[in-house]
Amino acid sequence: MTPTPALALLRAALAAAERGWPVFPLRPGDKRPAGHPERHCPGAGRCSEGHRTPEQRATLDSEQIAQCWQTAPFNVGIATGPANLVVVDLDVPKDETDTPPTEWAGAAEGLDVFAMLCERAGERLPTETYTVRTRRGGQHLYFTAPIGKQLRSTANALGWKVDTRAWGGYVVGAGSAVGGASYEIIHDASPAPLPAWLSDLLAPKPAPAPMPLAELSARMRNATAYSTAALRGELEKVLSAREGGRNRAVYFAAYALARMIRSGDLTEAAVSSELMSAGQSIGLPAGECRIAIRSGFVRGGATEASAA
Repeated sequence: MTPTPALALLRAALAAAERGWPVFPLRPGDKRPAGHPERHCPGAGRCSEGHRTPEQRATLDSEQIAQCWQTAPFNVGIATGPANLVVVDLDVPKDETDTPPTEWAGAAEGLDVFAMLCERAGERLPTETYTVRTRRGGQHLYFTAPIGKQLRSTANALGWKVDTRAWGGYVVGAGSAVGGASYEIIHDASPAPLPAWLSDLLAPKPAPAPMPLAELSARMRNATAYSTAALRGELEKVLSAREGGRNRAVYFAAYALARMIRSGDLTEAAVSSELMSAGQSIGLPAGECRIAIRSGFVRGGATEASAA
């Protein structure tokens, strides 16, 4: 008898957990995590001590998994960081206008770019590993993370249509379906170790050092010594923020500095520029940075809510 979609998804979640990969529920038929995002966190229930990200909620507990997946046909999210995985995501173009930049001319999709990257490095294409075909025809190549390095997820850092999922990210697990198309295992093997040359390319760059007060002052026209020091202090808080608290750190920095924008000691454009640079340097996407900054400014009275 063919299992129901709900039962098949439960089995897929349990199969991933049996491999040692912590899982969490994605919305039925979707790639997005079930539950609320950080920006809408109620600060209650499971989040009473702070927002719990999908990465933090992911589990290997078969009883918890069964209890969760029996409530709805959730797709399967695999928390790559806790799973000790680095997944190379080889995507395909979204439409005819989605073409490669000059550097990758001739490539038709992410797999081509990855092959070119391997050739430039003098390495063979590392395809002998656990591999999943994505719903749009791309591939997820699973590798075990290197010992002693905590690699983070990247977007296009390796090349056009080549992303990676590690700490701070997740992948849609095999057996899930989005838009009626499924994620299927096409090479069922144990994940191979991430090649050393690839690990070196993905190693995080050191966070930028806090800007000297003199240099920051030179960039802040009409700023007082006090307001410049306050700005540097908020930038340091952002630079030291960890996963799960980055968005909030940028928001509160913008909120704290809003009063100095109101008083004319700092300009909105200058503060926004510095916070954007700091937020993106710790891995927060530009779009999220802009929203957090604007929200902080509005809450702090530095700009009108209608401009948000």
